[in-house]
Amino acid sequence: MVTLLSWAEGQMRSLVAYLGTLVAAAPALAATLEVGPGKRFSRPSEAAAVARPGDRVVIAPGRYIDCAIWRAPGLTIAAAPGGEVLITGPICANKALFVIAGQDVTVEGITFQSAAFAGGNAAGIRAEGGDLTIRRSAFLDNQNGILTKADMRNYRLVIEDSRFIGNGALIHECAHGLYAGHWREVVVRRTRFEATRICHHLKSRAERTVIEDSAFLDTPGNRASYLIDIPNGGDFVLRNATLRKGPDHGNPEAAVVHGAEGRRHTTREIALIGNRFENLQPRSTVFFRLYGEGEPVMKDNRFSGPVTPFQRLPGR
Repeated sequence: MVTLLSWAEGQMRSLVAYLGTLVAAAPALAATLEVGPGKRFSRPSEAAAVARPGDRVVIAPGRYIDCAIWRAPGLTIAAAPGGEVLITGPICANKALFVIAGQDVTVEGITFQSAAFAGGNAAGIRAEGGDLTIRRSAFLDNQNGILTKADMRNYRLVIEDSRFIGNGALIHECAHGLYAGHWREVVVRRTRFEATRICHHLKSRAERTVIEDSAFLDTPGNRASYLIDIPNGGDFVLRNATLRKGPDHGNPEAAVVHGAEGRRHTTREIALIGNRFENLQPRSTVFFRLYGEGEPVMKDNRFSGPVTPFQRLPGR
């Protein structure tokens, strides 16, 4: 009897331990973390410190002098309805107002403004974790609007319905409106880049870059370089965009450039279709400059001012 009882107790302990293992392994239920005056978290950084995988962070309208490092995967970080959510203040880790270190994160409806530090390469968002989607957000007067880690080749960056206004810096190195490192794909849709102070509106080292229904606009008094720079080649699609070069400039020679720093990526497709380009300089500029081989598809583009539509230069 004692032996049978001991066996039963042992079996029960094994079952309890097994069930405990299942509970520990099961994913925690996603939570909604509310940020703002009178909420559980008064600042985004407080929510970032406790966020779990899959959580939704909702930030009430207001101005937050704060920065945050988001490490959990699967987060959605969104503005609550009713007004602007503005993030400004000192940057985190000498990098950005939001450092996104988690995989598969979505940011919606947030304005990032005045990210700066003496190193000259601060950003509204620094992307380091993996797939990242930005929707309905604004990047105003930062050194970089968005800056990403160099090697993101397994991941995809998507930016939709957003604004990049007055970004750019040249202190120790060039800072751009958007600077994307080596991603598998960068997609930009219905987004406006305007008044970039210096350097490029958009620079992408991705294996594939797709830009649709967007605008790249120089303004008087600013000295932006290229409107779009695809320095390492790769697939490139520019469709239904509005582009304006000048009247002041950091680089008067070309607007959109492919392969200027060496074509490291396989290039299967180059297409520039249905775009509108205006050159406000008194001298001619090149709309699309291609370094190296390849036959770009260029059709239904419209030009204003002195423009050379296409120029091919030797590969680098």
